[in-house]
Amino acid sequence: MSEAPEHPRDPLGWHVLVAIAFLALCCMRLTIPSQPFFDEVHYLPAARDWLALNQPGNIEHPPLGKELMALGIRLFGDNPLGWRIMSMLFGTLGLFASMRALWFASLSRFASTACGWLVATGFLLFVQSRIAMLDVFMVSLVLVALWALAGAVRENETGRKRLAIAGACLGFAMAAKWNAIPIAVLPGLAFVLVRAHAAGWRVVTTHRGAPVAGISTLEAFLWLGAVPLLAYAACYLPGVWFAAHGYALDPLAPEGIVALHRHMLELQTQQLPPHTYQSRWIQWIFDWRPIWYLYENADGAQRGVLMIGNPLTMLLGLPAILWAGWQGLLRGRRDTLAVFVLYAAALGMWVFADKPVQFYYHYLLPATFLLAALALALDEFWKRGNRWLPLAVLVLSGLLFAYYFPILTADALPGEMSFLDYAWLNSWR
Repeated sequence: MSEAPEHPRDPLGWHVLVAIAFLALCCMRLTIPSQPFFDEVHYLPAARDWLALNQPGNIEHPPLGKELMALGIRLFGDNPLGWRIMSMLFGTLGLFASMRALWFASLSRFASTACGWLVATGFLLFVQSRIAMLDVFMVSLVLVALWALAGAVRENETGRKRLAIAGACLGFAMAAKWNAIPIAVLPGLAFVLVRAHAAGWRVVTTHRGAPVAGISTLEAFLWLGAVPLLAYAACYLPGVWFAAHGYALDPLAPEGIVALHRHMLELQTQQLPPHTYQSRWIQWIFDWRPIWYLYENADGAQRGVLMIGNPLTMLLGLPAILWAGWQGLLRGRRDTLAVFVLYAAALGMWVFADKPVQFYYHYLLPATFLLAALALALDEFWKRGNRWLPLAVLVLSGLLFAYYFPILTADALPGEMSFLDYAWLNSWR
């Protein structure tokens, strides 16, 4: 008891370095192809609608992602840089937030930095940070919310501010894409359960006890219940411009917003024709059915962009997430339990979702939690002095990223059959 408690030094510098390196790599050939590819053909016209006040398009998804794309176009022009720069910036923010969240959750320098390395070299976030699609905005805002939540639990004196930030980001994440909904409901539920365990019958009124001392359950409901809904609704307010021009239902009118969401739900669950690259969750977890976002002659050369997970870390992550669940559920370890629950919620939505056509990019959010679990598992080896295995995994993950880099960044390829160098399985073609 005479020894001073251990206070691990914050690896903020390493986190910044990983994020900057990720951003620098994202910049390479960001404007290639110079024409819209894959789902950019849907989202860019919708972003232009926001700028021109035309009849809104792509209304099956909430507006925030398209509003952010419109901002990029307004600031940098209607060109490849303007189309994709907001995705790149938000992807970098999400990567940084993942490291900060795991640092506050685990207080492990190695685990938090390794998480950033694994996510950065995991292919999925990198590819989505270089294309004008909605998923990267949703994922990054969820990760910022988790950073704020973990910080609130770790540093209770900043809890009120951090819970407010978390609530707003959860609302904005839902306003980017509804995929965030299963995650958005978890913080408030977790707060009530943990406070009930700590305070018993005084769960509603007491300010004492975990998870954030000084914040009552009623106040937590404000930050984690009301604020997300208000932030979500605020993203529809620019729609009054459309309403003023007679093109859309007024989002300020209760019947308007209800009717709009009913229509959005109908569009989300409508029957669509089969797609070449459609897949299901069971294929995602085994990295079985990726998507060729691009494979054609573009900008004077044969080029391709393959949306696939890092073959090494996606598979190693599976035993790691099971280990995280075992550690959390049976041994009471909170950081691994949080990662396991987040993965189960993010993936579970797609197990039961009434969406006929699904794609591998829907795995982006669950895969991020999967890689966080792998980082925590590697950290166990690191702490026990067995450092060659964690280092080997990190090095191999980086080498695979380097090998696949040309097909992740639309680099010029030698010929039309170059995809065979990367499509190791028939299901990858």
